[in-house]
Amino acid sequence: MNETYPQVIDDLVRLLDLETLEVNMFRGATSDEGGRRVFGGQVIGQALVAASRTVEDPRPAHSLHAYFIRPGDPAHPILYTVERDRDGKSFTTRRVVAVQHGRAIFNMAVSFQVEEPGPEHQFDMPDVPGPDGLATQRELRVAVADKVPERFRDMWLRERPIEIRPVNPRDMFRPEPREPVQHVWFRVGGRLASDDLALHQCMLAYASDMTLLDTCTLPHGLIWTSPKLQSASLDHALWFHSRFRADEWLLYAQDSPRAAGARGFNRGSIYTQDGRLVASVAQEGLIRVRD
Repeated sequence: MNETYPQVIDDLVRLLDLETLEVNMFRGATSDEGGRRVFGGQVIGQALVAASRTVEDPRPAHSLHAYFIRPGDPAHPILYTVERDRDGKSFTTRRVVAVQHGRAIFNMAVSFQVEEPGPEHQFDMPDVPGPDGLATQRELRVAVADKVPERFRDMWLRERPIEIRPVNPRDMFRPEPREPVQHVWFRVGGRLASDDLALHQCMLAYASDMTLLDTCTLPHGLIWTSPKLQSASLDHALWFHSRFRADEWLLYAQDSPRAAGARGFNRGSIYTQDGRLVASVAQEGLIRVRD
């Protein structure tokens, strides 16, 4: 399927390939990544798959708005139920609820639209170095692996299906305060076998939750490895503007205009390597600092 990390990408494709239990009802497996809760991007991606499975016409998703209600349990599957709110001539609307142990852990509204022409404009892509020559996130982690307790080292170094190359990486253990702006290149770490836009949208939805929350911690000298930081995604909104491939390099330009009340607000713009703005993201996350 691809040359770089075939097994982890195959695993991700299978993770997003839900089991149909009944009309409008699906079951998704969970991935044990060594954490105490399910990765939010996985739930977003699976919920988008569930909603897409109920759309009969070839119309791609153009926006989604989601709330994380409770932490997902990585030891148990997730049940997704879909409400078919509207099937119009141009737009289709769905609501998805993810359930574990009899309680909702996540909900999401998704809108799909028939592809049609219209006026176009966009902000220019930031002028930053391209992905070639930048260190990968894995290489950066290998360089500091000796600082990670041995019991966590396998999780720290495990192969991941999304290849990330930060433009300006920071120290993962002693981060210096900096402006709340960051840029990372990312892509699925090998060529996907399918050209299906829905699959590439679900892959991008999965990846869109990977670095965004870190942005609001930049001015405070915090990072997700900080022992005193409790962080979690609270909500997530994503807009798809045009077609793209998730297995080709995408620039994730992120900023955080505001943090207050133990919450940080983050924005992201996702560009293709030739400068097309293909998706926009907004997210608020918990950033609670404990003594």
